[in-house]
Amino acid sequence: MKAVVYDRYGPPDVLRIEEVEKPAPTDDQLLVRVHAVSLNPAEWHMRSGELLPRLMGGNGLFRPKKTISGADFAGRVEAVGKNVTEYKEGDEVFGRRDPNGFAEYLCVSEKPIMLKPANITFEQAAAVPVAAMTALQALRDAGQVQAGQKVLVNGAAGGVGTFTVQIAKSYGAHVTGVCSTRNLDLVRSLGADEVIDYTREDFSRSGQRYDLIIDNVGNHSIADYQRTLGPAGICVVIGYHTTPLLLQHLLLGPLVSRKGGKKIGNMLAHIRKDDMRLMKELMESGKVVPVVDNVFPLDEVAEAYRYVEAKHARGKVVVTMG
Repeated sequence: MKAVVYDRYGPPDVLRIEEVEKPAPTDDQLLVRVHAVSLNPAEWHMRSGELLPRLMGGNGLFRPKKTISGADFAGRVEAVGKNVTEYKEGDEVFGRRDPNGFAEYLCVSEKPIMLKPANITFEQAAAVPVAAMTALQALRDAGQVQAGQKVLVNGAAGGVGTFTVQIAKSYGAHVTGVCSTRNLDLVRSLGADEVIDYTREDFSRSGQRYDLIIDNVGNHSIADYQRTLGPAGICVVIGYHTTPLLLQHLLLGPLVSRKGGKKIGNMLAHIRKDDMRLMKELMESGKVVPVVDNVFPLDEVAEAYRYVEAKHARGKVVVTMG
């Protein structure tokens, strides 16, 4: 079978397509024929060889240990182990397999996958796992979102941001999305009550106060968040713009949170079965629709990563396995 592999850190050109052995499921696994894989920032930060992701990700300091790229997938079940009870051959599923998601076939347990809703495509389903889990857990768990709250989403047109806007609206929040000029209409179409064009206005200098800020970009300082939050406001920082800003968020955020009513912190998402089920229900009801910016064929995987790394994608970028 074909898989996207790399054996050294570097730009997208280090990726190559190779024939590798097709896996066989254990008694507790399913064999899935992959139709589509979505790209995540964590993968290219790791592959590019940045020091912090290498230290935190456990992928080898000098050479990568995880040689098959990718994680988020959607596909069809081809075979099931004898202990698998929730799925059967022919089921259309989506989920996460980290590492080794970027291959024509993969073996995965029942835990990190879910049946694909009939009203979305394989490409849309592949866009869901990491981005949607991050948005949901940032809003509900870290942000404690409530109906009627004023929520600001920085990076509202990105992979996580497009989910964040829609999920926040499903909770009954009043949502303000921050994005570039070309994405204003997209963010409005997702349900945002207000939009801010960051090329013309800095949300942290507008004088507005928010109950909850979800920052998918991480391009503002702790002082900016303090100024923009209400008295008991919460800021959840997901992305990071530069390493110095990330370190500032990691070191100063907890100190600020201990001193007063405002809370500022970072988070990492986890793939949870119940949360995957909730996302399935939100998609089936039409309250959440995955936004796919561009779809690339497998032989253009390096170009797909170059597109993502330019940081101008609207929603998610997906590669089809063909």
